[in-house]
Amino acid sequence: MARKDNGERTGAQRGKARAPRELKHGAEREVTLGRRDFIARHGLWTPDQADAAERARRMVIDEDLRLVRVGFTDTHGIVRGKTLVADEFLAVLKNGMSITSALLAMDTGNIICLPVFQEDGGFGVKEMGGAGDLILVPDPATFRVLPWANKTGWVLGDLYLSTGAPVPFDTRRLMKNMLVNLDRAGFEYVAGIEIEFHIFKLMDETYDLARATHPPEAPRVQSLANGYQYQAEFRMDEMARIWDELHDHLVAVGVPLRTMEDEWGPGQSEFTLDIRTGIVPADMVVLLRSAVKQICRRRGLLATFMCKPSLPNVYSSGWHLHQSLRSKKSGENVFPDPTGKHLLSETGRHFTGGLLEHARACCAFAIPTINGYKRINANPLAPTRALWARDNKGAFIRVVGGGAESITHLENRSGEPAANPYLFMASQIVAGLDGIGRRTDPGEPRSDPYAQVDMPALPTSLMEAVDALDRSALFRKTFGGFVDYYLALKRSEIHRFLSHVTDWEQREYFEAF
Repeated sequence: MARKDNGERTGAQRGKARAPRELKHGAEREVTLGRRDFIARHGLWTPDQADAAERARRMVIDEDLRLVRVGFTDTHGIVRGKTLVADEFLAVLKNGMSITSALLAMDTGNIICLPVFQEDGGFGVKEMGGAGDLILVPDPATFRVLPWANKTGWVLGDLYLSTGAPVPFDTRRLMKNMLVNLDRAGFEYVAGIEIEFHIFKLMDETYDLARATHPPEAPRVQSLANGYQYQAEFRMDEMARIWDELHDHLVAVGVPLRTMEDEWGPGQSEFTLDIRTGIVPADMVVLLRSAVKQICRRRGLLATFMCKPSLPNVYSSGWHLHQSLRSKKSGENVFPDPTGKHLLSETGRHFTGGLLEHARACCAFAIPTINGYKRINANPLAPTRALWARDNKGAFIRVVGGGAESITHLENRSGEPAANPYLFMASQIVAGLDGIGRRTDPGEPRSDPYAQVDMPALPTSLMEAVDALDRSALFRKTFGGFVDYYLALKRSEIHRFLSHVTDWEQREYFEAF
């Protein structure tokens, strides 16, 4: 990945400065919350974050913002949080914000599946008992002004206990911890994104309470464009009715958009993002998904990052993660082979070996939903075996570039677009570092990936994937108690699915037996 990290464009430059307004309530609230100077007292920000907080404060005042959305990314990759009036947000920049620990006890259906009212809340952490509050501390480096919302700011944050200790089940924190391990090994993580999704017309904006089940019934939709004219210009122009607006807003909030592409299916798009380092690529996926869904919904459209919607003639969607390591010392990509004689450097080969060896456990994070495995089972474009290849898009790990080419990197083609980006990327760092540390040999790259029946099969269901994670000594060592917590949420989802009588079963058995 040779392109230089050009930094982020945010809403900071938008709008002219206004005279500061009087802020009446911030100082009072920091006392009543009983957490005066929580962030400074516990040393939760770096100097760069403290500088970013001052810029955010000035932006709130200068752009006369009314509201600020403060959120965190839950275990499933969904942003949750609160909308604050602007004055209150300025107090939160000193003290953080209370948010219930019960939000971490929910499976994908918003079903609370941990005993939140017992002494440790089912988390094994005393401070998380009784569905009590955690402290959400905004990361001011993520602050944006949302151009599609009325004078509204947006910021992601990290979760802390009342003691000032990080919450061990915060997925953004988990990735940060893995980046620290990578830093100690002398590397930086570099990633670029290809992510597919669908945009549909909503056919019923009415909200019938009879359909407000838990989870609610899926809305009825219609295609925004016909499919099967892959990357045809006229089809791209047809999608431009919403792409133009998505482009303008995504660029305005600093998403490093590269391309907007028409995919195979009706209303299916693929957006690609330029490379970024560290935690930023994961933050950008969170921002992209939130922005696309919100902008589309405001226009009477529904954007979905569900892998394979149950709709006629709709194709499954994937998420291809492009990744490499950069030397902290030289700033150079460490995956190319300096001699040009080999496909990858030794470091690149060992990193690849780690990804292959731990592929089955990693799938629990790369493909974290029951639906995501429908792509592997039904779509020949998805990888099915833990193998690597040079520039072959049927492989689990595809080498892009190779030899001495400076762009040389690895593309993991297994992911689904609904994956939590922090967990997906953190799992790659863990597996790859283990491969480097143990000098794991990936073997020779393969051709014709679907014919390589001697190679380990990737899981074909979420059940297989979570069992592989359960047995992984590596992830239990590096992720600690997060593994059992994650398995509890995923097994709740699986149990609800296995208890549900599907349309397939009704057709298969009802009349025949």
